Amino acid sequence: MENSNQTLPSWFVLLGLSTDIHLQIIWFIVFLVMYLVTLVGNCLILFTVRISPTLHTPMYFFLSNLSFIDICFSSTIVPVLLINTLSTDKSISVGGCVFQMFFSLILGVSECLLLAIMAYDRFAAICRPLHYNSIMNKRFCIILALIPWTVGVIDSCIQVNITWRLPFCRTHHLNHFFCEVPPFLRLSCQDTWLNEVAMYVTAGIIVVCSFLLTLISYVYIIKTILRIRSSQGRHAAFSTCGSHLTVVTLYYGTLMFIYLQPRSSRTPKTDRIISVLYTVVTPMLNPIIYSIRNKDVKNYIIKNLKKTSQTH
Repeated sequence: MENSNQTLPSWFVLLGLSTDIHLQIIWFIVFLVMYLVTLVGNCLILFTVRISPTLHTPMYFFLSNLSFIDICFSSTIVPVLLINTLSTDKSISVGGCVFQMFFSLILGVSECLLLAIMAYDRFAAICRPLHYNSIMNKRFCIILALIPWTVGVIDSCIQVNITWRLPFCRTHHLNHFFCEVPPFLRLSCQDTWLNEVAMYVTAGIIVVCSFLLTLISYVYIIKTILRIRSSQGRHAAFSTCGSHLTVVTLYYGTLMFIYLQPRSSRTPKTDRIISVLYTVVTPMLNPIIYSIRNKDVKNYIIKNLKKTSQTH
């Protein structure tokens, strides 16, 4: 521990996505637009669910939680990325790096588990419709919403603690655009076998278990939907699940690629591309996917936009 303290620099340099000044300007514009879309889209869902009494149901309660996580997740990473993209000084303090790593891990894990909980909610609604209100009561929904945050805090404390115990004596230039655990393992001159095992075990338990819970829920959902004789009823049931399945596929796929892929088969460039997908693209797409595919949300947003335009 004493040795690791001696070799810990007071700052790191985030090399970002490109060193080409023209590409940096393009990246800045692209990520600024994506970040604004993320903020507007997710805030719109939060506001819509909040003011609409008809949307005060477990499904939209969890959707509001997802939007809140996406706003925080994107805000933890994108502002630093935007500043570093055009700035000549791309350094970040150790405290800033720890902060970013700690909260991005909490929010990433929370979103992963919340998507599984949302799948369970769809299972209860479609497969147990008569008992849905008693199963998904207010107290149970609050407990389910707290589980992702609790697991996220525990996992983040473990990962951040063992990562920052490492001696970083190779370089303090991080070939990434934010402080994430996998790129830091490459900076250490110490054997990172224990860190990698801890990362794979925790990521495996969280991501794989969440994915399996989602998969099992949808196996039962599809079996139930196929028993519905009315084609209109089947279409309505599938439409409530389609948006969630789209988000789940994108998010779990990228997380598995980053945290469960062997270190030997990974490259910094691939890690950066995949990280952009789940930290920047997914939080932007979530509100778009849910508002486009969800008739209730879409209708309520259009209705309120029309009211606003008429009053002005």
